[in-house]
Amino acid sequence: MEKIVELPLTTLTYGGEAMGRLPDGRAAFVPFCLPGETVRARIVFERKNYARAELVEVLKPSPERITPRCQHFGTCGGCHYQNLAYAAQLEAKETILRDQLVRIGKIQDPPVKTIVAAPDEWHYRNHVQFHLDESGKLGFISANHPEAVIPINECFLPEAGMNALWPTLEFEAGAPVERVSLRAGLNDDLMLTLESDEVETPELELEADISVVHLTEADAVVLAGDDHLFIEVLGRPFKVSAASFFQVNTQMAGKMVEHLLENLPVSPSSILLDIYCGAGLFSAFFAPKVAKVIGIEAAPSSCEDFAVNLDEFENVELYEGLAEEILPHLETYADIAVVDPPRAGLDKNILDALLKLKPETLAYVSCDPSTLARDAARLTAGGYRLKQVTPFDLFPQTYHIESISIFEL
Repeated sequence: MEKIVELPLTTLTYGGEAMGRLPDGRAAFVPFCLPGETVRARIVFERKNYARAELVEVLKPSPERITPRCQHFGTCGGCHYQNLAYAAQLEAKETILRDQLVRIGKIQDPPVKTIVAAPDEWHYRNHVQFHLDESGKLGFISANHPEAVIPINECFLPEAGMNALWPTLEFEAGAPVERVSLRAGLNDDLMLTLESDEVETPELELEADISVVHLTEADAVVLAGDDHLFIEVLGRPFKVSAASFFQVNTQMAGKMVEHLLENLPVSPSSILLDIYCGAGLFSAFFAPKVAKVIGIEAAPSSCEDFAVNLDEFENVELYEGLAEEILPHLETYADIAVVDPPRAGLDKNILDALLKLKPETLAYVSCDPSTLARDAARLTAGGYRLKQVTPFDLFPQTYHIESISIFEL
């Protein structure tokens, strides 16, 4: 029997949900709601200490609630804050980041700076991934049912060139494609990537003059154009291949680079360690300013791109492999380390190796405030002082929070 409750909501939490208390005192989390609202919600998941619920009706709206721009908001899992004005989104993210550092990191009064706002709160993504529903229509994962795909008619996050193309893509029902991704680059170049577990090339009729790549675990097969494009950051072009990671918000990637250049104490004698260096976004801007850059990256595609993007420099080394396996055996000294880990944060072996290497300054680029807070606690226990944390809004309309933390010995 379904259980519907009336719930006053008090707090916006990391993950895009608003929290309230059930009559028995348990925390209940409801997506697409705001603090100060009273809602009717359907309990969909219960545990001893908390519950999760779906919004049924907003009984008392927040004064800050606005009308979402997209017709799919509330069913699609891609956006979380379209019901909140952009200035309020920024304020919420700053507060959540600070709260995670206090609650998980045990850092009292963390030095969180004002969040760096995105120049564009819409149409900012240079890369977007779609799934296919049963009929072959492009869609996103459902907010309430993670195993389901919601077919979509509009999306206001991709850059304009991608938004003109994706609605024209059609696949047969049951097409052997796991994901369909589009990436935008220099000169309005577009690259369509079809990801699948099968070697058999999916059928696709396409009249657009773009690159098309079939990506499997074993290989990248070019069906049209090239297996890469170029993305320009601060006037510098970067080769980015179909399988390579690159920041999805080009303008904000530039702002992050500028922040690191301003806040890391580099000199012509410095040795800089770039862990999870990817295609070389940060290394490329520091290589002209330091004695040596040492990159570590596991993804072969990103390593190939890094070699191209840093080819002009003779003071750069690249180690291909898992950072947790390479770093403990790296016999070198580094004045400065930059780490840009995935959502899971830093592996214990990496943290132990960093504490042994003892770079005087450590820049931690984080896309998850909870794992940042956990790792910050370990770093401060190991002798580092958290000098500053600056959030960057790379993902407007969503709960995701990017940040750069500077630690010093």
